Amino acid sequence: MNEQDWDKGLEIFEAVYGPGASGMTTPFKHKRFNQEIVGNQFANLWGDPAMSIREKRLMVLGATAMLGRADLVEIQMTGALINGEFTDEQLDLIPHFLLFYAGAGNTTALFRGIEAARAKVAEMKKDA
Repeated sequence: MNEQDWDKGLEIFEAVYGPGASGMTTPFKHKRFNQEIVGNQFANLWGDPAMSIREKRLMVLGATAMLGRADLVEIQMTGALINGEFTDEQLDLIPHFLLFYAGAGNTTALFRGIEAARAKVAEMKKDA
């Protein structure tokens, strides 16, 4: 991995998850796993201008809903809320829509992740 990909990846990471988020990656800069995530997944895939961050996030949310991982949904939705990517109406529609594709159990985790992100971002705004 070259420095240019690393730097671009950190910039995109911040755009996806919010200011300061890339700090969790820098202590592991010299680990192959982290280099692949920052230098390829973020610099190249999330950074590809063919789709917006919001469009990519919707794909990730669909895949994550299928995993039934509220914790991963919360991470994605926190970034989305920080970026103002969804209205309240859209946030309510996401689990309603995916209920028919991901099943009730997985969509319950999706709903919990969305609600946890809403609470987290509301608390962040209150403390700001």
